[in-house]
Amino acid sequence: TLLNLAVLFTLGFIVAQLWAWQHLLALNYSVGGNPANSFFYLLTGLHGLHVLGGLIALAIAVYHAIRRHSDSLYPSLSLCTRYWHFLLFVWLFLLGLLRFT
Repeated sequence: TLLNLAVLFTLGFIVAQLWAWQHLLALNYSVGGNPANSFFYLLTGLHGLHVLGGLIALAIAVYHAIRRHSDSLYPSLSLCTRYWHFLLFVWLFLLGLLRFT
């Protein structure tokens, strides 16, 4: 289903982000290397935490879908979509701020 795809893509994103961090660390771009590196790790780390939060909301929605709890499926899906859309707008705003600095 589409919920399973959402979980798969979310987990794929987190794995890809961890892989990118390992690659950067192998190239000797550590957190303490310079302020730009620290800022990059801070932003991507916060993004990863937000994605994990969305994964929790998504897991609750998937649980209700699997258990066929129709009375609690809609509220959990609604909460999940609100979270992801809020996250989208927060990061678009932050990227806009970074663009103009």
